[in-house]
Amino acid sequence: MIKILKNKIQTYCLFYIFAHNQFKKNKTMLVIIGLFVFLFIIGIVIYNSLIGKRNQVTNAFSAIDVMLKKRFDLIPNLVEVVKQYTNYEQSTLTKIVELRARATSGNLTDEEKANLDTELSSAVKGLMVTVENYPDLKANTNFLNLQTTWTESEEQIAAARRTYNSAVTDYNNAIMMFPGNMFAGMLGYTKIDVLATPEEERKNISAKELFNN
Repeated sequence: MIKILKNKIQTYCLFYIFAHNQFKKNKTMLVIIGLFVFLFIIGIVIYNSLIGKRNQVTNAFSAIDVMLKKRFDLIPNLVEVVKQYTNYEQSTLTKIVELRARATSGNLTDEEKANLDTELSSAVKGLMVTVENYPDLKANTNFLNLQTTWTESEEQIAAARRTYNSAVTDYNNAIMMFPGNMFAGMLGYTKIDVLATPEEERKNISAKELFNN
């Protein structure tokens, strides 16, 4: 009887040890699985965040693109009105028409579009300065309406540029900082330059210098 009891105790002890070891193994396995699941979820969140920020940049520039097209559409009418009154600004009008043609060619990168728009805007601003020499043009209703619309589009594009630069800065921070930089390489995401204001845009426009170029 004692021997049987002793055997049962030994069996219980062995079972307890076996069960305890299995529990420890299972607990370790659960911790490892939990860690992998946690890292996987974090990876998905970062991945989706980077894609979202990249899409925000694309959408922000699309807004600029739409406004640029709207402004490009003003140029033919503006040129037609101005050339009826100005006798010495034909080279500037020709330059503006050529810039518009290049800007609407459809074969440009986003950066090239932005650069051309800056050049075109500068040329039109210079043309506006010369209007002071033509009182009849200044009083022309069509010109005044076009001038107002142009100014409004300038303000809208300036606001859209600020929105774009904010989206670009947010995106650049995300792909350059840890842990986003680990995923940026996998996605092929690289730094995007903000749309900076050229030095000549910060200076007062000289119509004389513009027309002599």
